[in-house]
Amino acid sequence: MSVFFEQQSKRYSEAIEAYLSGQFKKTEPWGELYASMRYSLLAGGKRIRPMLTLEFCRLHGTAWETALPFGCAVEMVHTYSLIHDDLPCMDNDDLRRGRPTNHKVFGETMAVLAGDGLQAAAFSLLADAELSAAQRIEAVDVLAKACGPAGMVAGQVLDMKVHSSEEELCLLHSLKTGAMIAAAAELGCIAAGVRAAQRQRAREYALKLGLAFQVYDDVLDVTSTEEQLGKPIGSDQEEGKFTFVNLLGVDGALAYAKRCTEEAKSALRGLQDTQFLEELAEYLLHRKN
Repeated sequence: MSVFFEQQSKRYSEAIEAYLSGQFKKTEPWGELYASMRYSLLAGGKRIRPMLTLEFCRLHGTAWETALPFGCAVEMVHTYSLIHDDLPCMDNDDLRRGRPTNHKVFGETMAVLAGDGLQAAAFSLLADAELSAAQRIEAVDVLAKACGPAGMVAGQVLDMKVHSSEEELCLLHSLKTGAMIAAAAELGCIAAGVRAAQRQRAREYALKLGLAFQVYDDVLDVTSTEEQLGKPIGSDQEEGKFTFVNLLGVDGALAYAKRCTEEAKSALRGLQDTQFLEELAEYLLHRKN
């Protein structure tokens, strides 16, 4: 990766971490809820979604700091989904990012409530952002659709079903992973005042990026180590999930992820100053976790 990419990623990461660290710090009688929310929200991670929000805002000529509330709202929803995804009634995972999952530390009930709290708080961030009323309303609409019953939640439902084809896997991941990544990119455009008709390239890039991310994630589940991933490997196979590795084999899945990455970069044609987004796509294709 270039020095430019590393420096810009660092700027974004530091701003995102600082913003998120400022949330849920009050001392309340329900303080354990805030502790549970912060435990998962501040557990690290790549922060890809808020980075996309900030970068698409910058790309369209607006100071990226303007989009921080939007980007961090997406990260709150993403974190809530991970907390719930790890629950015994879902994937029943004990580790997330190298440490015990939320319900292992705070109990199942508090983990459910922490996820609920993060989801609600995300929409409060959107509503309170220092942007026009029209932008805030549109942001609420975009994120609600992305994480709701025709988006991420629908993808989670499909994830509990048996699959056997590329078409079914692509639909699953376009909803469970792609919808939120696309929303993150679109929220950056909204923060920059870009009209809906002009956001298609951002959505196309993000959807292909999300698919490449998930395909490569399937590969890492069988080729990486628990130390590198920060969570158990081979979990997909143990749970009987049908993945791109089952469909295409490791080499075929890697080739598929590379093709999706190239398609993501191709979606940026016609836009100026896309170096960060192109390098981000390559970085995700060669990550270790």
